[in-house]
Amino acid sequence: MTKASDLFTLKNKNNVEVSFIGRGGQITGIKVPDAKGEIDDVVIGFDTVEEALANDAYLGALCGRFANRIVKGQFEIDGEKFQLDINNGPNALHGGNEGFNMRVWEVAPVKDAKYAQAYKLTLVSPDGDQKYPGELKVDVIYGLTDENEFVIDYTATTTKPTVINLTSHAYFNMKGAGTGTIENHDLMLNAAKYTPIDGEIGTVTGEIADVKGTAMDFTEAKKIGEACNADDPQVKLVDGIDHNFVINDFDGSLKLAAVLSDPNSGRKMEVYTDQPGVQIYTGSHFDGAVKGKLNAPISKWDGVALETQIFPDSPNKANFPNAVLRPGETYKHTCVYKFGW
Repeated sequence: MTKASDLFTLKNKNNVEVSFIGRGGQITGIKVPDAKGEIDDVVIGFDTVEEALANDAYLGALCGRFANRIVKGQFEIDGEKFQLDINNGPNALHGGNEGFNMRVWEVAPVKDAKYAQAYKLTLVSPDGDQKYPGELKVDVIYGLTDENEFVIDYTATTTKPTVINLTSHAYFNMKGAGTGTIENHDLMLNAAKYTPIDGEIGTVTGEIADVKGTAMDFTEAKKIGEACNADDPQVKLVDGIDHNFVINDFDGSLKLAAVLSDPNSGRKMEVYTDQPGVQIYTGSHFDGAVKGKLNAPISKWDGVALETQIFPDSPNKANFPNAVLRPGETYKHTCVYKFGW
């Protein structure tokens, strides 16, 4: 029986190392060499398991049943209306008050030739959990390859029609956690469109807009700080970026979604997904009140989350990707974080 504090580690031949705990499958560290072979931890968080358990439970965790926001926590399936718990302004966020990030997942090692090491994380969410319909059974594979790919492979089944959107909520700093902001990081997104947000609604409106001519244009690599400091209404709403980007030419196959790189260390991370969107969040809510790795305060823009998923509020937007999972179907989602230097 896995405990919340149980710590697991994946290692490959190139000194890449991924650590996570039982609660939320929370990624507590990813150690990656730089161009000179010096190793740093590139995810925001804490030096000890005890600190991780005592602080922000979204840091590096698996989020569900529905990651991101559902407007007013309401949705309808086949004419039946559902009301979720409200936990983010007027909306439901990341599954609710006790989302998957707060659950203790059952963890077991997996042997698979394509991975240097792998673990399977399992969770059963009962019918009515957080007011979602259906018993949901979720399996997640955390696998690390010798090609420096950290693979997160999700599958889920349900006993009743339900909504689902799973993601991982790690914040990355390729220079190393605790070494300052990601403003000098270069970000490229394979996304010519994004879903604008509305301050009153607290999330997306249903519009799918062109990034061209806005601060949200990362179709060619640019400094994250350039966008976060831009005089752009969308940036000012969230003091940075907290937006869903629409992956170009989505067809359900694995595609490059993003490239994040730090010119100082030479580290870069490519993000691949078979999902239609990626939420980019620059952590504007971090206020320096809590100290993290290297005993440094965790402050605004110290890391960036790249959360592959379907779009926010998809259950209520007919023009957004389908969010409904039905009995007999299997939800599948693969995300790959590939590190280089």
